[in-house]
Amino acid sequence: MVGRRNSGKASPLFLVLLAISFCFVTYNLVTAIIQYGSIGREVGDNSYDRLSNDPIIEMPENVRKRKTKAPFHVALTATDAPYSKWQCRIMYYWYKQKKNLPESEMGGFTRILHSGQPDNLMDEIPTMVVDPLPAGVDRGYVVLNRPWAFVQWLEKATIEEDYILMAEPDHIFVNPLPNLSDGGHPAAFPFFYIKPTQNEKVLRKFFPEEYGPVTKVDPIGNSPVIIRKDLLEKIAPTWMNISLKMKDDPEADKAFGWVLEMYAYAIASALHGVQHVLRKDFMLQPPWDMDIGKKFIIHYTYGCDYNLKGELTYGKMGEWRFDKRSHLRGPLPRNLPLPPPGVPESVVTLVKMVNEATANIRNWEAT
Repeated sequence: MVGRRNSGKASPLFLVLLAISFCFVTYNLVTAIIQYGSIGREVGDNSYDRLSNDPIIEMPENVRKRKTKAPFHVALTATDAPYSKWQCRIMYYWYKQKKNLPESEMGGFTRILHSGQPDNLMDEIPTMVVDPLPAGVDRGYVVLNRPWAFVQWLEKATIEEDYILMAEPDHIFVNPLPNLSDGGHPAAFPFFYIKPTQNEKVLRKFFPEEYGPVTKVDPIGNSPVIIRKDLLEKIAPTWMNISLKMKDDPEADKAFGWVLEMYAYAIASALHGVQHVLRKDFMLQPPWDMDIGKKFIIHYTYGCDYNLKGELTYGKMGEWRFDKRSHLRGPLPRNLPLPPPGVPESVVTLVKMVNEATANIRNWEAT
């Protein structure tokens, strides 16, 4: 279990050191790579040859045959904005429903709140408060706080599990989630829009040629990822520094936009010689993924727009729609109308699961 620590305040000395690190982020990046690089390369060198060159790697046999459970701690970063809070409440509800089912290896849970102060969900969701980046550093790109939040949490928290799932507020556990990782190889979901080879020119600023081909940078973000805790402790500072450095680089900022921090995690992992087991079944994303099957997480980042015939009208507001961004200032209402006939199973299941959660969460409107 993680202690519910409300104090994320850093000491004055720590804040001074942090300020210095922001001024010399390039130096910090090089230092992190030098400090951890040899360890990371050993992980990669010892196991890289065991993996297929195919970009999608199936679950290794030793994971399928593992007789003892390897529980992982579920951790997500969040703000105190209403938009973040109502998603966290739904996510935590479904974590509790799936945690103790036979196929699950989920352990404890922590919402890492990077707003710097407690909010009204402290008694409902296990939470640790950490500091946000200094004012102005994220320049409106809020997710830049995510790696810094993980760095603080890993330094301060008591985490019993040896593995960590990095999750997000808009994740819903649709099936019990086992530990999909393979020791030194974390498990990750491959995103079609993360394309390291197509962005080699920009990536080489942060992933020098001496570290090998850019194909060593996996097509992933930091979530969902199940990773061994000691590996994340090595990767997280590098991930933070690369994120800041990329945001400060106009070419990288323009090239990667809202997925910049995802690329930063992939690069940081590659610098440490860590390759991920890529699992397409880790997650589904309605409306593009239509069936649930044996997938584990619903990620409802995309809007779902349909006409009354059940036809997708993406790019045009539908006669029926579900879009989390329609509820930026407060919680979505209870008992949302179900989609019309013909809409894919994934969208119907999403709405039903949201409705079940909101019906059973006390004081839902108080989010």
